[in-house]
Amino acid sequence: MSEEKKAESSKVEETKPAEESKEQKKAKDEEFKKTSSIHIKIYSPFQTYFDDEAETISAENATGPFDILPQHHNFITLLVPCELDIKASKGGDKKIKINRAVMHVRRNNVTIFLDV
Repeated sequence: MSEEKKAESSKVEETKPAEESKEQKKAKDEEFKKTSSIHIKIYSPFQTYFDDEAETISAENATGPFDILPQHHNFITLLVPCELDIKASKGGDKKIKINRAVMHVRRNNVTIFLDV
């Protein structure tokens, strides 16, 4: 095989994964838009306080109280002392009092690291 054909075949192989990743991203975006719940995980270094699906979570940062709903934009914030109010998908509300924490929201996943 000539050097030119080898170079062309390697270019084709390089572009295929990029096409697959675009298709995978499109599928993930469609799944993200259809989701009506968020997955919340709240934990400290030695204990997990909540790890389940929920409809909403309410918290407070330096600018004031806020809610996270499905399809929320991605962001990171520092939480001030407050009470997290979780409306669980399986029924029942859960309230967790915190001193300080970091909240990370990404693609319907909310992760809260306590005691940081």
